[in-house]
Amino acid sequence: MSSVSQTPAAGWSFRRRFALALAAVAAILAATMGPHIRGIAYEAIHARPHAPDLALFAGLPAAIKLHVLGALAALALGAILMTVRKGRTFHRTAGWAWVGLVSLVAGSSLFITTLSPGRFSLLHLVTGWTLIMLPLAVVWARRHDVGRHRRTMMGLFYGGFAINLFIAFIPGRTMWTMVFG
Repeated sequence: MSSVSQTPAAGWSFRRRFALALAAVAAILAATMGPHIRGIAYEAIHARPHAPDLALFAGLPAAIKLHVLGALAALALGAILMTVRKGRTFHRTAGWAWVGLVSLVAGSSLFITTLSPGRFSLLHLVTGWTLIMLPLAVVWARRHDVGRHRRTMMGLFYGGFAINLFIAFIPGRTMWTMVFG
């Protein structure tokens, strides 16, 4: 019998994985936004927060509207799910609703190609990852593999939404313009 205990997260702690995810996002941002950094910095310095410009929102394509509304709903529901007791009827029911919302957000992002007109950008890698990991997290929950389910859902919530919320509010992008432009 070994004196070293094995934990489910042996080797890579949550902090290391999160730092790696942040580094990956920074690399993606540098690759996609690199030539525009000077303009982005200028806009960030001269930001004027205001109520969301609903006229701008009304003029957006349907895919972006669905994406934004789905992301906001999933962010709110996900925050609630992170705070309630797990395994109860509410958690399971709201969890299925959250899976549906995240699927809507990921699916609608396939039709958003504003960074690279007419084709996918590096940010679509997040969509691919989400569309792979979301069903796996559901399978793990149904198999009662609580640890994997929890880590995957937390990763999708914090990584997918917190980081992408940051990406959505890069100066010059639609969400930035709606709130700060």
